[in-house]
Amino acid sequence: MSEEEQFDNEKEMNLVGHLSEMRNRLIVTAVFFILFFIVGFIYVKDIYWFFVNDLDFKLTVISPGEIIWIHFTMAGLVAITGTLPLLAYQIWAFIKPGLKPNERKASLAYIPAIFLLFIGGLVFGYIMFIKLIMPFLLSLNDGMFNEMFTVDKYFKFLLRITLPFAVLFEIPMFAMFLTSLGILTPDFMRKTRKYAYLILIIIGTIVTPPDFILQIVVAVPLIILYEISIYLAAIVYRKKLRKHQKIMEEDSF
Repeated sequence: MSEEEQFDNEKEMNLVGHLSEMRNRLIVTAVFFILFFIVGFIYVKDIYWFFVNDLDFKLTVISPGEIIWIHFTMAGLVAITGTLPLLAYQIWAFIKPGLKPNERKASLAYIPAIFLLFIGGLVFGYIMFIKLIMPFLLSLNDGMFNEMFTVDKYFKFLLRITLPFAVLFEIPMFAMFLTSLGILTPDFMRKTRKYAYLILIIIGTIVTPPDFILQIVVAVPLIILYEISIYLAAIVYRKKLRKHQKIMEEDSF
């Protein structure tokens, strides 16, 4: 066997090994997702009452399918939230062999941060929904209509508001991670700041009713979050530069 053929075989074996490892990690994640889903399904009544306990109106179902839908939706939300840190760990463990010891330690800290920011985004979106958006929409009624909210419509609207915030709250982690990989720089984020603001304002407009004050209330925290992302990315970038400079100095001796 020639050296070229041997190299190709080793490359193919490495690829198969990586794919096998990825498959195993995905299976583990899927198993935990199912377990969390079952737990959420068991406690769906408690979760449901947590969301509706403070409402001034009663939700209605108009078909048996809505009952099944709310069970799967509540259980799915629990499963996604519970599995997120495990998924982040599996991704970290998969790329860990290619990281240096200090990089492993630094990147491992992203896992709890990703989970906490996701929860923070859900909480922020829920507070915006309960304290601002729903009261504003109900104030538009002013006795004009008989209010009847179905479980399906209400929770779909709730998730449409809260889930985007959960994703957007991950911006700092994405910025730090991409900066550590050299894909993103703080200078680029500063130069494209106005475009980022525009996108965040558009998102705020999409997830809120057509009221200027509400849109500003939602957009301002997202803009602050982007500025925090620039600050954190700058810290990662400076550490990366110092590390590179130290390596260059060591190589020069």
